[in-house]
Amino acid sequence: MKMFTAEQIQSLNELEMEVYLYVMKHQSSVRYMRIRELAAEAHVSTTTVVRFCKKMGCDGYMEFKLKMKEAMGQKEDITVPEDLYDLKNFLNRAESDEFQEKIDAAAAMIARADQIFCMGICNSGFIAQYAARYLSSFGKFCFAVTDPFYPMKQMENGLTSVAIFFSVSGEAENPLRLAKLLKEHKCRILSVTNTDKCTIARISDINIPYYITFRRKTGENGSAEDIDFTSQVPAVIIAETLAKRVANRLTEQEE
Repeated sequence: MKMFTAEQIQSLNELEMEVYLYVMKHQSSVRYMRIRELAAEAHVSTTTVVRFCKKMGCDGYMEFKLKMKEAMGQKEDITVPEDLYDLKNFLNRAESDEFQEKIDAAAAMIARADQIFCMGICNSGFIAQYAARYLSSFGKFCFAVTDPFYPMKQMENGLTSVAIFFSVSGEAENPLRLAKLLKEHKCRILSVTNTDKCTIARISDINIPYYITFRRKTGENGSAEDIDFTSQVPAVIIAETLAKRVANRLTEQEE
């Protein structure tokens, strides 16, 4: 059973997104929590929880919990759902004028910069490495940073810098800390995230969201390590599109 659609996620405001992120991280325990407990854990009001439930297609919190229990009880918790529907929707949104304008603005910012960093950890770290190598192959040298504790204070002063952050949730503590540090050093921030309502999106100069369903699995009672298998295909497409758009800009500058 598929709990959330990309359209439902995109409709959430900032506070409702906090509920969504908590629910996805604690699926095993949320289905047994009272509404006040969920509100307290997500640091929102019970009214926000109710609004969240309604946007998820439920009449209220009780129906939402029932759907959660049904979903957790079905085979979907031992099989891996495919993302073709979400990916098709992403590709359709990628053709919109708004999305293309963001790509153009981001490419222009990267093309003008003296030094480029691609940042990410865990699965997003592999995307950051790929993006850095792909961008460098088009003549714009880029360095990948997958260690959130990498010493960045030694950045050469006087050079314009752009840091491209790849993050599904946009809420991971250490990348956020690094993004804020870089911003203090006048580095411009470009983020590629699953939603524009996350913290890293709000502190970015440009954010490119892709809106697909979060895929995260926790152990029994949330005790085991989380397994995040949210598709990274949109992030790869955005990285490649940006690199090609930057390459075209560099070619135009040489002519």
